[in-house]
Amino acid sequence: MRIAIVVGEVSGDILGSRLIKALLLHHPEITFEGIAGAEMIAIGCNALYPMEKLAVMGFSEILPRLRELLSIRKKLVQRWQQNPPDLFIGIDAPDFNLRLEALLHKKGIKTVHYVSPSIWAWRENRVKKIKGNIDQMLTLFPFEVDFYRKHQIPATFVGHPLADEIPLPSDQRSARESLGLDNETHLLAVLPGSRNGEIKRIAPDFLQALVLIHQKFPNWQFIVPLINNKIRFQFETLQQQIAPLLPITLINGQSRTVMTASNQILMASGTAVLEGMLINRPMIAAYRVSALTAFIIRRFKMIKSKYYTLPNNLCDEYLVPELIQEQVTANNILQEVEKQFKQSTQQCNYRSQRFHEVHLQLRQNASQQAAKTILSLLRC
Repeated sequence: MRIAIVVGEVSGDILGSRLIKALLLHHPEITFEGIAGAEMIAIGCNALYPMEKLAVMGFSEILPRLRELLSIRKKLVQRWQQNPPDLFIGIDAPDFNLRLEALLHKKGIKTVHYVSPSIWAWRENRVKKIKGNIDQMLTLFPFEVDFYRKHQIPATFVGHPLADEIPLPSDQRSARESLGLDNETHLLAVLPGSRNGEIKRIAPDFLQALVLIHQKFPNWQFIVPLINNKIRFQFETLQQQIAPLLPITLINGQSRTVMTASNQILMASGTAVLEGMLINRPMIAAYRVSALTAFIIRRFKMIKSKYYTLPNNLCDEYLVPELIQEQVTANNILQEVEKQFKQSTQQCNYRSQRFHEVHLQLRQNASQQAAKTILSLLRC
């Protein structure tokens, strides 16, 4: 049995590796090929192209890479039409995968999309690209299934693998010990993003904010986990330009451990915000795209959801402060961090309880549930 699979970023690589392991438990003979990250490659997925080829976001940001991305997709379609896999799984990366799924589905190849695109939040018209072009949508969140059923698209809620992996509760003391940190220091974890574009657009304001925070709270400790050497070099270069004297600790990887060790988290909005919620820490989330992308989104009113971050949407209330586009300034970050730091015990306990409730809801043994759904589709 042969399965084709495509992921486009680190979070997809994590989901893909867990899913492959779950599928191999049932059928050790399955082979996998496609676009994969380090974790998927480590467990045997044959990477035809590196995952980093798809790691772009936004409208204007994708234009310089469009020809290359279209070429990669064309070559994958040709390969899999000439030698069809038993099934194709697209994990997230909707702008790349949805079209690929449609082309393969028309040739009779069964297709699964794992991780619903946020069409319930923005660009709802993308549902037209999904209907009739996939055999199954696997969703991470329960409310997404109702949306797809309304559009007559087969969908199954499988839960989120991170909710299965992250313990209830998370152990702050052990995390600090593993990082060699003092248990009494107030620790602010800073996650400026995992892409070059995120670092470029958000890290300068984060660094300027940390200078202000350090002036107000000189005993606080700042730790920044960075996903790879390239991103670390980019961040270090900005730090030397903006805040060369700022006492800050940089760590390779270990973002989950750093978040677990923290008292508060300042982060770029994305999958890491969900992870921070599951770890159950107070957070401030920032999000900024290029000016052109922001103009297009606002001009055509593409955002449909009440909130930008997943924790706020899942809880249906504003528990994670959101700084969006021009709101991402050093002074705004300082104000939000300080306000959160000074919240009452009652406010902190309420937020913690709501995060805990959502964690339980998402804890469904997701990879096994997804594998079972996929294998039942293969038996049809």
